[in-house]
Amino acid sequence: MCGIVGYIGGKRAIDFLLDGLTKLEYRGYDSAGVAVNCGDNIFVEKAVGRLDSLKQKLKNNLPLGNIGIGHTRWATHGRPSDTNAHPHSDCHGKFFVVHNGIIENYLKLKQDLTAKGHKFISDTDTEVVAHLLEESYHGDFLLAVRDVISKIEGSYSLVFMSKENPDVLICAKQDNPLVVGIGENENFVASDIPAIISYTRKTYILNDGEIAIVQKDSVQFVNRQGLPINKKIFNVTWNAAAAEKGGYEHFMLKEIHEQPKAVRNTISPHIKNNSIHFDELNWNADFLKNIDKIYIVACGTAYHAGLVGKFYIEKLVRKLVEVDLASEFRYRAPIVDENTLVIVVSQSGETSDTLAALKESKRLGAKTLAVTNVVGSSIAREAEFVIHTAAGPEIAVASTKAYTTQLILMFMLALYMAQISKTVSDSDAERLIEQLKKIPAQISETLSDVEPIKTFAQIYGFNDDVFYIGRSLDYCVALEGALKLKEISYIHAEAYAAGELKHGTLALIVEGVPVIALATQKSVYEKTLSNIKEVKARDAIVIGIAAEGDTSLSNYLDHVIFVPETDELLIPLLAVVPLQLLAYYAAITRGCDVDKPRNLAKSVTVE
Repeated sequence: MCGIVGYIGGKRAIDFLLDGLTKLEYRGYDSAGVAVNCGDNIFVEKAVGRLDSLKQKLKNNLPLGNIGIGHTRWATHGRPSDTNAHPHSDCHGKFFVVHNGIIENYLKLKQDLTAKGHKFISDTDTEVVAHLLEESYHGDFLLAVRDVISKIEGSYSLVFMSKENPDVLICAKQDNPLVVGIGENENFVASDIPAIISYTRKTYILNDGEIAIVQKDSVQFVNRQGLPINKKIFNVTWNAAAAEKGGYEHFMLKEIHEQPKAVRNTISPHIKNNSIHFDELNWNADFLKNIDKIYIVACGTAYHAGLVGKFYIEKLVRKLVEVDLASEFRYRAPIVDENTLVIVVSQSGETSDTLAALKESKRLGAKTLAVTNVVGSSIAREAEFVIHTAAGPEIAVASTKAYTTQLILMFMLALYMAQISKTVSDSDAERLIEQLKKIPAQISETLSDVEPIKTFAQIYGFNDDVFYIGRSLDYCVALEGALKLKEISYIHAEAYAAGELKHGTLALIVEGVPVIALATQKSVYEKTLSNIKEVKARDAIVIGIAAEGDTSLSNYLDHVIFVPETDELLIPLLAVVPLQLLAYYAAITRGCDVDKPRNLAKSVTVE
């Protein structure tokens, strides 16, 4: 959600700005812009729409300056337009700023500044920051930035550029990610590492309340009071090729096919001597005994992973688990105390709602555990405990490998807790671990034949409505399958617990409506089969997801997609793969922009 880049050095800034913004397109945006200090003037260009529109405007007019900032905007205040696009400036074009986040008190600040004679041209909250800087500047750039930060409320990553200070960029961070990349006689700023990975592996990751003073040959850090901060360099361990398509037509398809590797890499560090280990947790029986309640808090796909996690923990550990949407959690006075464990799940580790829920949980005294894919992310730093998925960079907006690696971690975490609590026998634990080890190869097997799924997508991809049904863990997976279809194909899709159909939803089942029925859970198989018969009796087209060896389901369905047989606790990792592929090929059938679906962003850093 929104992308920031900045450059200062001896080279032409615009080259990095455009390349960096291209690398951040996966975050989702609706306009883009750049500002470059060319000495005598600040060159500014903006364009609504895709980055290509901006590049077209710049085609015959590339600025030559070697310090600049750029931005891709996802509209929050004001519609997408050239005027509302970043960067924004003050009345006289002396200061320019790019911003991710929301300035919550911008209306009051705007009223005060307007009364002082400032003229605003956009509808954004960000423009207030540029005018505040103009008001606060009296010759000391850093002091003026600190004054601005003391007056604004909300979340932000900000990068400031001054015409009168052409040798420095100043950055500030609160609740939104920002990194500084270290080069040779040049330095880089970005809201995410993929923008700079082709240029440097050495980065500084800003924490909340920190300010970076970035020059071409130095980077200094201070806090809001102006006191110096010593920071360690964070070396990025993955390379630029990991963020490229690798011959696949879309990042999403590449990431679907990367799931066997991602799952294997997530599993391997935690299996030792036929048991699950989390050295980063080092919990014991007394720790778990004192936990009365567990919350899993997340958004979107991570929330769906949390629903599966609830099932795992309650089944294996026999602890009460509640799953909550992060956007709702802190507004309902959650019952949280020192005997509560709050598990927050976020691919990026920067999800604004999830981060806020984490901070509220800490304030209430809870023990906190982060499950995230990004080392050094805000959520990873804020939580008391953290465990990492090993999905690698996920570029497509619709999450795939992040979801499966979250499921794997949830399963291993539950089994780890069960081992400590002695709620699972050693023999059962060993059996589950042996099944777990086979999952990467079984995902590969599931991916080996996609032609039937392509055919289903071509046949049913133009339907306006699709329903997903399942019971037990199948219902959790159905929710994720429906979300994938909605996200990238724009088909109206809904998932229901199959037993709930007769409580209203059957009214929507008419002749020819596609229904995706998951029937992988042996414990409720006969119940699910009964629900499938109910929709078939209304002449729905039913596509089933079943385990290999199921010889009866085909008698009741129009089509069946089989996945390898495994323990019913682990089969969600396999059942979700054809649902991901079905969504992908449906989007292709409909001509949708798979990697950058409309109105959505990869990392949601505003509330």
